[in-house]
Amino acid sequence: MLIPQLFGLFSFILGAFCFMQKDDKKFKCIMLVLNINHSIHFILMGAVTSACSTLLGALRTATSMKTASKKVAYLFIIALVVVNAQWAQFWYDWLSVLGASFGTYGLFCLRGIQMRVALLIGSVIWLVNNIIVNSIGGIMLESMVIGINLSTMIRLYKAQNNELSLQN
Repeated sequence: MLIPQLFGLFSFILGAFCFMQKDDKKFKCIMLVLNINHSIHFILMGAVTSACSTLLGALRTATSMKTASKKVAYLFIIALVVVNAQWAQFWYDWLSVLGASFGTYGLFCLRGIQMRVALLIGSVIWLVNNIIVNSIGGIMLESMVIGINLSTMIRLYKAQNNELSLQN
C-alpha cells in the first residue's frame, strides 16, 4: 500500500497549491493535474468508484476551462451516476459521486466565492469517502482543502469588500 499512499500524498501537495490560488484559471489547471494524480491513487487503492469519479473530474475540469454551460455540467453529473452505477456495491460508493457532483456544478456554473462554497461541500463529502476507503493522502488532502478553501474564501470576500469601498 506504500505506492498508492504516495500518490495520495502527492495529491495532498497539489491540493495545497491548488486551493491557494485566487485566479480561477490557475486553480482549474492545477485541479486538472490533481484529479489525474488522485485517480491513479484510487485505482491503486482498489477504490473503483472513487477512481471513476476523479477521472471524470479531470475531464470535467478540463471542459470547464472552455465552457461554463449548465447543460454540460448536468451531462457530467449524469455520466458520474451512469458510470459509477456499474461499480457501486455499497451506499458509501456513492459518496464520491455526490462529492464530484458538487464540484462539477461549482466549476461549470459558479465563479469566485460561490464556486468555492460548492467545492467546500464536495470536499466534506470526499473527506468522509476518504476516511471509509482509508486514503491517508485523501484524508489529509480534503482536511487541508477545507481549511485553505475557507481561508481563500475569506480573502476573496475581503478583497470584494475593499473593492466596493474604493468605488464608494
